[in-house]
Amino acid sequence: MLDMLKGLFSSGPKVDIASIVNDGAFLVDVRTPGEFSDDHIKGSVNIPLDRVGSQLAKFKDKKHIIVFCRSGARSSQAKAILENNGFTNVVNGGSWLNMKQYVK
Repeated sequence: MLDMLKGLFSSGPKVDIASIVNDGAFLVDVRTPGEFSDDHIKGSVNIPLDRVGSQLAKFKDKKHIIVFCRSGARSSQAKAILENNGFTNVVNGGSWLNMKQYVK
């Protein structure tokens, strides 16, 4: 029973985000354009969650993709959209403030 609950609530295997960022990850902020213009991570692109599905071409041929937002909820949805469209190299980076520590 405990293993089943862990499976339901775990975020999956731990990912070394710093290493992926240093390896040239495609950093995608899925917040709204207004949120992005208020502040964002240097080198990130803004593809709002509601546009991810229609802009799949921008994700093609990327070695690593990290999606993030304000809290991690929208980036979780973006990750699911990308995975449902065949992308296997997607990491949910959670909040953009969390991601900020990995980008110099």
